[in-house]
Amino acid sequence: MIPSMITNIPYLGEALSLITALAWAFAVIMFKKSGETVHPIGLTLFKSLLAFVLLLPTMWLLGGTLIPQVPPADYWLLLLSGALGIGISDTLLFMCLNKLGASLTAIVDCFYSLSIIGLSIIWLNERLTVLQVIGAILIISALLIATQKNGRGAAIGRRNLLLGVLYGILSMLIVAVSIVMIKPLLERSSLLWASEIRIIGGVMVLLLILLFLPTRRRIISSIFSLKSWGYTLWGSFIGGYLSQILWLAGMKFTQASTAATLNQTSSIFIFIFAALLLKEPINPQRTFGIILAVLGAFLVVLG
Repeated sequence: MIPSMITNIPYLGEALSLITALAWAFAVIMFKKSGETVHPIGLTLFKSLLAFVLLLPTMWLLGGTLIPQVPPADYWLLLLSGALGIGISDTLLFMCLNKLGASLTAIVDCFYSLSIIGLSIIWLNERLTVLQVIGAILIISALLIATQKNGRGAAIGRRNLLLGVLYGILSMLIVAVSIVMIKPLLERSSLLWASEIRIIGGVMVLLLILLFLPTRRRIISSIFSLKSWGYTLWGSFIGGYLSQILWLAGMKFTQASTAATLNQTSSIFIFIFAALLLKEPINPQRTFGIILAVLGAFLVVLG
């Protein structure tokens, strides 16, 4: 249980959402390095298992319980949310990261906000405002501009480009579904419990997928690559454990649209970290693309 003195802090949800963006951006850089030797499914599985193990003592220290008295439907909804948002979406994101690199993935990541709004239209019969239409156009335009082959260091093989963009957009759409479907549940539930059950859902779907893959031994063994072990461990701790809690906390303590807007600043941080830490080429096209994408995401959420 989170003490009331903490929950009463002004702009707590907004601060947590911004910290989430910064933490996730750094984790993405770690995942990019780890992904050079670790299979995306193996990376998602390790990340999830580490988060699960760390959350157990965290819940104990804070007086939480793993099996609270709630309707069974809440468990099933969280398990489904985790299967989609962790097991499937995160794996697709790592596949996108391997194909496109961190800086272009940051632009594709802006489709998260667009996905949230799209789901509101489908499920809640909401209509796009003029600003949201403009924002959607900016995001799509940003991706088209940033992925052009003109300019030094901007070129990516056409097949990798198309696959990377497809993986990224699917990842954003699926994670949006996974969080929108549990938004009402989060408002009345223990944050750590919800996080733990979602992780269990993610692990379950990954293990199920591995059962049907003939390369499962190679996938699992890739996790223990000494070359990437440090990146895998730190990326999983920050991206799987810390960011998971911060992200859901931001959603819990502020409006979903506000949290999504601040979460979206992760694209800016990823873009900067990619240049500083990964030495990925930053040319005018990509710079203009990230500016358009983030601006478009803000318009989509706030419009």
